[in-house]
Amino acid sequence: MNRTRILLADDHNLVAELCKKLLETEYEVVGIATDGRALVRAAVELKPDVIIADVGMPLLNGLDAAQQVKQKLPTVKIIFLTMNPDPDIAAEAFRRGASAYLVKTSAASEVVASVREVLRGKTYVSPTIPREMIDLSLWQHKKLVDETHKLTDRQREVLQLLAEGKGMKEVAAILNMTTRTVAFHKYRIMEVLGTKNNADLVKYAVRNRMTSL
Repeated sequence: MNRTRILLADDHNLVAELCKKLLETEYEVVGIATDGRALVRAAVELKPDVIIADVGMPLLNGLDAAQQVKQKLPTVKIIFLTMNPDPDIAAEAFRRGASAYLVKTSAASEVVASVREVLRGKTYVSPTIPREMIDLSLWQHKKLVDETHKLTDRQREVLQLLAEGKGMKEVAAILNMTTRTVAFHKYRIMEVLGTKNNADLVKYAVRNRMTSL
């Protein structure tokens, strides 16, 4: 019988290696990605059954990466393992297709338990995060349009890279577009958000959990 295939994604190598050692006795760990864009590429190539990813990752944050992966691999189960216990972020993770949300202060046994639960078609949340707060955030989202939905997926990618301090040429190379196109996206982002300078863009990206800076 084939073992469940798991892909790990975390920009902290120590965390990823510890997770690998914890899981590989029971599951097959097929790879480790260290940024969100690498996660999307690896998921498409390796087609794992489960992905365990951090929320705050460079180049493309875990939430946006998860959404892209779910569009390409609808059946994959995504577990977020993060330092952030914010119920709003947990709710956003579930909106993006997650099946579980764990904080890194959890017991190691919770990671294994969460994998077992999601493979059974269940959801899992760290006990330290009140489920009612997540439910409230999900309910409120139905009443209000999320501010970040003002931007297209491509604009969100450009904004995160700019907020991380990447120059126009670097963003163009990463996203395989011309610097002129990047400049156009930046202009449209600032127009849509009503921002006036790069500092405002960084503040917006941090406030809306698009980067962990």
